[in-house]
Parts: sequence; structure tokens; C-alpha cells
Amino acid sequence: MVNFKEIQKNYIYKNLFDGHWVESNSGDNIEIKSPIDENTLGYVQAMTKEEANKSIENACEAQRYWKQVPINKRADILHRAASILEENAEEIAEILTMEIAKDKKSSLAEITRTADYIRFSADAGKQLEGETIPGDSFPGTEKNKISVVTREPLGVVLAISPFNYPINLSASKIAPALIAGNSVILKPPTQGSISALYLAEVFNKAGLPRGVLNTITGKGKDIGDYVVTHPKIDFINFTGSTEVGQHISKITTMKPLLLELGGKDAAIVLEDADLDESAKNIVNGAYSYSGQRCTAVKRILVMEKVADELSTKIKNLVEKLSVGDPRENSVIGPLINDKAADFVMNLIEDAEGKGAKLLAGGKREGRLIYPTLFDHVNLDMKIAWEEPFGPVLPIIRIKSIDEAIKIANESKYGLQSSIFTKNIEAAFYIADKLEVGTVQINNKTERGPDHFPFSVVKSSGMGTQGIKYSIEAMSRLKAIVLNLKKEI
Repeated sequence: MVNFKEIQKNYIYKNLFDGHWVESNSGDNIEIKSPIDENTLGYVQAMTKEEANKSIENACEAQRYWKQVPINKRADILHRAASILEENAEEIAEILTMEIAKDKKSSLAEITRTADYIRFSADAGKQLEGETIPGDSFPGTEKNKISVVTREPLGVVLAISPFNYPINLSASKIAPALIAGNSVILKPPTQGSISALYLAEVFNKAGLPRGVLNTITGKGKDIGDYVVTHPKIDFINFTGSTEVGQHISKITTMKPLLLELGGKDAAIVLEDADLDESAKNIVNGAYSYSGQRCTAVKRILVMEKVADELSTKIKNLVEKLSVGDPRENSVIGPLINDKAADFVMNLIEDAEGKGAKLLAGGKREGRLIYPTLFDHVNLDMKIAWEEPFGPVLPIIRIKSIDEAIKIANESKYGLQSSIFTKNIEAAFYIADKLEVGTVQINNKTERGPDHFPFSVVKSSGMGTQGIKYSIEAMSRLKAIVLNLKKEI
């Protein structure tokens, strides 16, 4: 078991720099309160630009050494990190639950999944191979040329993770970057930063060389633009809001990006669907962790003929969802902050005011929004288009498959969609026309398994994640051309 006490002093959490936990000179700390009970969990340090620069310079130096470490040695360290993470799962899950109001069962599941992700990344890195290409396979080229192609790290990766999965979505950036030979600067979310700092210590204790992973905590308005535009940051891997992702894309120049942003995932339900299974999948997909997931089901497009039956089945399941304290494994708990709860209530009030039929919920207690379900939602309502990031789900009735496709594609987002049907030809017809990165057939929208490609289009981001694809994104091909003498 790891003693995590050295990462904080008097409840002020330090930052990992050059293999040591250090205090900032800024004297400015950010209070982290639990969304559950408003109790103070600790303070993270608001680092200065000068300190951020020092951390990036240090990571740049460390990467020159790390890229020379054989892949099998890098993989050994990642495997140790995964084991250490599992050994300390209970303690870290408790922090995770208190910091982001995620139920204990889901917190433990996030940690277990993350350990598996790290191990798979280590093994996937060992499977990446180069190639040799003979020159004469191209017309007009003689046999005297051979291209030896290898995969090189990019340098220093800036990993910016979100509040809702501060362990998993930090590790999903760190592990592929490390196995590819990059060093990493981790900038965790403010709410979720304590959990992410625990993860950084896991990698540190696993034997990662000094400086290969450094952390930066602080206020986005003070150091956010500075770090993303820093000349020695070679790659940015960001998960968060579309607004921030688009801002990063605008201010960075000739810097490769991997962006996972917002979504408005639609569940399309056809007349022949198994309505019991559809309802179960939709409710699980829409309301787990209070809907605070980019891949949550965020609207239902259902054929008019089965809409009444489906809405009744969903309503019955929604009313059975446990609501309350996430420490007691309630599915629906407090949202991450007051601003988030205010936004969700604005969508609810807009839908009610414009004539949507409230089937369940609509009630608020502080940051807790009861699971809310609307039927007869029309396209003039905000809830038809905006991402709530909360436990509210609209049912939109449709008359045809093509109408469903049209409504789904009119969204500015392009993350995922689900199709529920027994007709495989209809499923593939719809899937082919949907403008999203992933289409789930007869399942809720979700991330994973983590070795599958996870692509995004439109305002949902840029690039493709998934373990192999993330490693490839954070590395580059390098060709060395061997020119042989034509005659000996």
C-alpha cells in the first residue's frame, strides 16, 4: 500500500515535479469542497506561469532520456503502476466519491477499469512495429532504395482531464503517451484534482523516472492559455467542454490536438425494437452518474407507433432510480456545482414552459436534480439540442427513419448514437447516414471497450482515441531511406 501523505501538507496538495512533491511559491490556494456536503477536502495550489514553465522545461529534459528507455522497460513500469492503483483502490475511490459525488460502486469501477487500461496500453505499445518498404514497389524506382520506417514519440504531451473521470481520463492520456516515449504534463480539473494527484503518485511510486510525469494545478484564467501555447508542448490531449476545446483549437498553431468534447447522443428506437431492453439500456445510459457523461444518452427519437409504450416503460424505470447520497451508492446524486444545477433547471423550465409533458422528476434540492423525463418534446425546446450534463431526458416522437436521421444529424455534436431494432438492414442504413464517431446497435451509447476506436466529429472534438489509436496519435512515423549502390 502507498502512503499518500507526502503529496499534501496541512491539507494543501503539492505538485509532482522532477519526481518530488513540491509547494508553489504563489501562496495562492484553491479550496476543494465536496459537492455532497460542502465540507472542505483540501486545497490545491494555483501555480504561477514561471512554475508551469519550469515544469514543462523539466519534462522536456526528462523526455530525452525516457525515449531511449526500451519499450519493454517502459511497459514494466506501467504494469507496476496498474498493480499499485489496484492495491490502493479503496482509498482512492473514497477520495473520488467525496470529490466529484460519484457513487462508491462506480468510483471503484473507474479505478479497476483504469488499471486494465494501463496494462493494455503497456502491452499494446510492445506490439507496435515499424516496417521496411522496398523502393521498387513504386513504378520507375529501382531496387537500390529501402525505407526503414519507425515510430517516434512527439515529445512533451499536455494532458488536460475533466472532472467526471479524473482517474480514468487522466490515465487514458498518460499511459499511451508514456509507452510511446513521451513525457507528460498533467493538468487535472480543479474539481477532481485531488484524485488525479493520487494517480500521479501511483505512477511516481511505480518507478517512473524523475520529470517524465509532472503535474500542474491552477486557475485556467491564469495559466491555461500559457501552457497550451507553450513552445515546448508538442501535443495536447484534452477532454472537456466544447467551448474550451474550440478555444484551445483557435489559439494553438501547428500543434497536434486530440479533443474529446460535448455530445447530444440520440437513441433511435424503431417499431420492431425490444422495448424492455431498449428502455433498460436507455435509462442506464442516460442517468448513470446523474447524466454527467459525454456519452450519456441525451435524447430519444422514437417511432410514434411505439412511443406511448416505450415512454411508460422508461418512466417506470426512472421512478425506481435511487436518489441521494453517493456514499450510499445512489445512482442520482448532487451535480458537480451550482452552475451545473442551474443550467439543468433552466432546460427543465424551458421545456415545461413550451408544453413538454413531464413524466418524472423536475424537482431540485440544492445541487441534486431528481431524474427527469419529458415526453412530447418538440424541436423548439432547448432540451432537444443542448447538452444538459445532468439527469434529464427528452422523448421526441418521429414518423419515419429518415426523420430520425435528419434530427440526429442537425445537432452540432457528433459523438455517438444508438439504434434499437431487430432489423439489421435498417440498423446499417441508419448507421451509415449518422454523422457521429460511433453507432451502437441495440446498446446504450458508451465509451469502450477501451481498445475500440473512439472517434468524434463536428463539435464533439478532433481525432480518434482508443488505446492503439491514442498511442499512434501521440507518436509519429519516421522514415530512414537506405540508398544502396546499384552495382557492387
